[in-house]
Amino acid sequence: MSEPVKFVKNTVIVVFGASGDLAKKKTFPALFGLYREGYLDETTKIIGYARSHLTVEELRERIEKNLKTPKEEDKKKVDGFFKMVTYVSGPYDQDDGFIRLREEIETFESAKCTLEPHRLFYFALPPSVFLPVATNIKKLVYAEKGVTRLIVEKPFGRDLETARKLQADLSPLFREDEIFRIDHYLGKELVKNLLVMRFGNQFLNSAWNKDNIQSIQIAFKEPFGTEGRGGYFDNIGIIRDVMQNHLLQVLTLLTMERPVSFDPEAIRDEKVKVLKAMAPFDHKDILIGQYDKSEDGTKPSYLDDETVKPGSKCVTFAALAFQIENERWSGVPIIMRAGKALNEGKVEIRLQYKAVASGVFNTIPHNELVIRIQPNEAVYMKFNSKTPGLSNATQVTDLDLTYSSRYKDFWIPEAYEALIRDAMLGDHSNFVRDDELEVSWSLFTPLLNYLEGENAPQPELYPYGSRGPKGLRDYLAKHNYIIEEKHPYTWPVTTPNEE
Repeated sequence: MSEPVKFVKNTVIVVFGASGDLAKKKTFPALFGLYREGYLDETTKIIGYARSHLTVEELRERIEKNLKTPKEEDKKKVDGFFKMVTYVSGPYDQDDGFIRLREEIETFESAKCTLEPHRLFYFALPPSVFLPVATNIKKLVYAEKGVTRLIVEKPFGRDLETARKLQADLSPLFREDEIFRIDHYLGKELVKNLLVMRFGNQFLNSAWNKDNIQSIQIAFKEPFGTEGRGGYFDNIGIIRDVMQNHLLQVLTLLTMERPVSFDPEAIRDEKVKVLKAMAPFDHKDILIGQYDKSEDGTKPSYLDDETVKPGSKCVTFAALAFQIENERWSGVPIIMRAGKALNEGKVEIRLQYKAVASGVFNTIPHNELVIRIQPNEAVYMKFNSKTPGLSNATQVTDLDLTYSSRYKDFWIPEAYEALIRDAMLGDHSNFVRDDELEVSWSLFTPLLNYLEGENAPQPELYPYGSRGPKGLRDYLAKHNYIIEEKHPYTWPVTTPNEE
């Protein structure tokens, strides 16, 4: 594959919600990262827009401490970056601020003699103001003779009904090719590498099926609880927070069929096909939990958070079993599990291969392919080898691709850096399409209704800082994941604290 166009010149990027946390911690640092590495042309104009009355200097004070400047010379680029930044204050639901924004945009474009304007609008906003902002963009700052693109942040609704309403609100205003629904997990390096790993390596692709793979796990672990944000999380839960979006995106890339081309729509077509092949969740085949106090009493329970409603049954841990009813995956249990207040922070994929069928080595440990998305990105295969020397004993060892050692001289972009660049170039490959959103919410909404209804089940309590509910080990065993207790494996000392 050839390297695409490096950047687009004379682009206007408007960051709505510029005074908020998302813009401060993610959007502006991502734009700076692209500029620092030479992927954001100096002819770009960046305009922050929010209701807060700020000067450009005050906006810079909020943003600058979040910019990554690993080299001394990078600090000199900060001044260059902020020369491109300006700020407009105004309401989201009235014309006057958007009229000032239009004047700012058109002054820039006329100075650059831009015949075909290229405008990118980033919604670092709560969903409650999506529609008024989108309406005023269309009415007052839409590029009629150029390119207009919207980057919309999740949540894309909270269930099927609200997702459909959001789509119904936006679709009369903007074409589907103008909307970029951003899920930052699709910008993570190991997630973006899944297609190349699967379909670019025949030795992996030929065994990527029910004939060879016994079980699949996609695991998300956070070592902290809600920490005072329980009032927000109580209305969301772990399933909406990371499973219906981030982890489901990983699952579709992991299980979809080979696209016919690298065309963005060909890739997204295959994601939708595999989503449609997923069976409804069996409500009797799930494991849900809520974190309790730590065993030493130093960490609070979820219900100790004063912002959480008393007696809440909010799910802070869930393990769900997916069944994909197609020729490749029929009968292979796929477990997605995610939780807060666990023993470590990690996101990884585990594919456990079937055992040797019979005869010699039929008791040898299972092979596993592990793809660690974060932290310390790595891909490694756990395989069996003869112990060196005169012994005939075997041991579990690994084939290891750890990014920090293998690619230490490479710039690996942050997820938001990669995705903003994709949107600027008009590449939808790593963004969520409308029909994909519809199918995914159709899958999850009945489960959420069950967990949040009048007769919602009681989640199992687990200690803060543990591995999760006590039933987890049995749940994994039930779904064909074998924990090799007789054949321990230790991750190399180059990356400690992994197992």
